[in-house]
Amino acid sequence: MRFQDLQIDPSILKAIREVGYDTPTPIQQKAIPSVLAGRDLLGCAQTGTGKTAAFAIPMLQRMGRPVQGEARPVRGLILTPTRELALQIYENLCQYGRYTGRVSTVIFGGVSQNPQVEALKNGVDILVATPGRLWDLMGQKLLDIGNVECFVLDEADQMLDMGFIVDVKRIIAFLPKKRQTLMFSATMPREIAELAEQLLYKPERVSIKPAATPVERIEQGVYFVEKRAKRDLLQVVLRERSIPQTLVFTRTKHGADRVARDLSRAGIQAKAIHGDKSQNARQNALKQFKEYKIPVLVATDIAARGIDINELPLVINFDLPNVPETYVHRIGRTGRAGQEGTALSFCDPSELPYLKDIETLTRVNIPALEPPAGIELAEAQDAARYVRHDPTLPDERLEKSERTRRSNRRVRPAETETMPKERKQKASKPARPEKNTEKHGRGRNPEAVRKPAQKKQGTSKHTPLHGERKTAAIRTGKQERGRRRREEPETRVDVMTPPSGRPLSPSTAARIRAKVEAKLAEREAAQKKAAAQTRETAQKKGTASAQTRQEVQKKSAQARQAKQGKVQRKPQTRSGRGRARG
Repeated sequence: MRFQDLQIDPSILKAIREVGYDTPTPIQQKAIPSVLAGRDLLGCAQTGTGKTAAFAIPMLQRMGRPVQGEARPVRGLILTPTRELALQIYENLCQYGRYTGRVSTVIFGGVSQNPQVEALKNGVDILVATPGRLWDLMGQKLLDIGNVECFVLDEADQMLDMGFIVDVKRIIAFLPKKRQTLMFSATMPREIAELAEQLLYKPERVSIKPAATPVERIEQGVYFVEKRAKRDLLQVVLRERSIPQTLVFTRTKHGADRVARDLSRAGIQAKAIHGDKSQNARQNALKQFKEYKIPVLVATDIAARGIDINELPLVINFDLPNVPETYVHRIGRTGRAGQEGTALSFCDPSELPYLKDIETLTRVNIPALEPPAGIELAEAQDAARYVRHDPTLPDERLEKSERTRRSNRRVRPAETETMPKERKQKASKPARPEKNTEKHGRGRNPEAVRKPAQKKQGTSKHTPLHGERKTAAIRTGKQERGRRRREEPETRVDVMTPPSGRPLSPSTAARIRAKVEAKLAEREAAQKKAAAQTRETAQKKGTASAQTRQEVQKKSAQARQAKQGKVQRKPQTRSGRGRARG
């Protein structure tokens, strides 16, 4: 199928050909006819499958060409969670609607609203917005969405994750009831399905792939390393692969800045983008990355759905996300539009629960990769055996664990031979725990409670455990094995780590103590410096005030002298007076 077969307007087809589109993607083939027919749509497809064109092209065609002199109220509204994604959709709308005469604009926070308000006053047909800035302008009575005919909620699950659902519901309350609603998302959690039931009317459901399943063309792999070895591993991987573009994801803003700083010190040009960066700084960094001026871009999850780079070859998860759906959106930056890509992840022992959740959600066993020489792997390889379905898990360990599990369930033959007939029958059957009849003091048998347990004759010294005693013994054994696993020399101490009862190793405690002491010394030095500056300032002020007092005293003394000792006139002679009189 080609775009001509979808009955698209010739002016839009001309723009599409100039962009380089010829064959529609599967979601475009299924979504465009339904949207052109005016039906509501619920689309679930992976990132990079062409969802933007699936709603932008039919929206432009349904509006038609503008009539000269007509008013331009906002007739199409597209809500996105991030600024980068809003800019990306706006650029695509400008490309698709180049010959239609329709005007599009984008508004988002982090920049001045004056240019955006001016563009709205000039008239806009399609508005792309983030929820925060849109709600702000609506509160200032600078924007009216009462004439919207088509409403698009893009990346709905990301809206939910970022906490924008409340703002989205407020905005929807101001939309007209008679409208066309389109909802697109890469994943479909239960909350989004419930929201779709409220917003959509008899929607057409389009699902290209199962929810949260990564693209098959993306080659995935995971390195099991210690947290302290991740920085060295990242530098080695980047140098060995020597790829012109690599996108690195971290979990925190501080972590993104630290990774970019370490790479720059190692001679690898890198820049970081996250929520604390200004919009201009983020756009400049992204522009330099797209133009191959910097080989590495370090980003947080805020940019996971706003970066659209053609043929991005490599994505690295420096920190595994604590939300498994986020992993799908991260690796979706590569392998877009049918291209091949690679996604690598660094996993330390504390991130193994995150890896298990990712593998459960994606239904993919991510293969373990052998890291380069010189990278610390002793603890990570030991921790890797706790990953479900790990391909690096030796078979003998599986067999040993299976033998241990089975041995806990059966009774030794030597013991069964010495057992009475009744004991043999009980041992052959699984023991059932007796009901607790002592609750609230009802049904108690005082004699049974007070009578001490007596050892039966003819039993073996090693009596097998049954019922509650066996369950307690198994539980105790599991707790002991878990305690041994948790005794590792390295422990995560950042704020994103789940609560854990593992003690700090001496090296970790020493490193933390050194950092704390350094911070305290730095704080004390800063306090001393501030006190010295305060004393110096006070001395300068005292000197100046003394000089001022001296000047004031001098001026007052001169004033007193002038007042007391007036200059007396020279007495005139008699002849002089006489001449004056004459």
